[in-house]
Amino acid sequence: MSDRSEVAKAVGHIPSGLFIVCAKDPESSRIDGFLASWVQQISFDPLLVGLCLKPGRPAYDLITKGTVFSINVVGDHDASYLKHFWKGYDPNTDPFSEIEHISIDNGAVVISRAKSTMICKIKESHSPGDHQLVVAEVIHSIVGDEKALPKVHIRKSGLDY
Repeated sequence: MSDRSEVAKAVGHIPSGLFIVCAKDPESSRIDGFLASWVQQISFDPLLVGLCLKPGRPAYDLITKGTVFSINVVGDHDASYLKHFWKGYDPNTDPFSEIEHISIDNGAVVISRAKSTMICKIKESHSPGDHQLVVAEVIHSIVGDEKALPKVHIRKSGLDY
């Protein structure tokens, strides 16, 4: 039997994009967001994506209770806002005070410098391990920079972000 850390090396080699997932509390108008790399299209019809959320992360409660949320695709043309989310932020501060963004009519948050943004609504969720797998329907999208390539992330191990 292989050592768990050795087995996890190959899992870490699964390429993923980098995304900023955002949700706006309809009652307080506070915006929360976090860096995600586990996002993938899972259906053509309906148009569904899967993403993994760790309980307790910013926006977790809003997304799992059905609030419309956004998945902002980080592009290689401008990732300056990414560093803000890389290590997290103090929950008592406004994470979007210095990040150019708009809120559209349905409350979703669009980061202005993102390559593109998917506006989503949860359809179902599952708890197969330490993260919750959320299946969400893409209800709207906005393309910010058609020519930019999505930023890609490769991890050293499947045991850590």
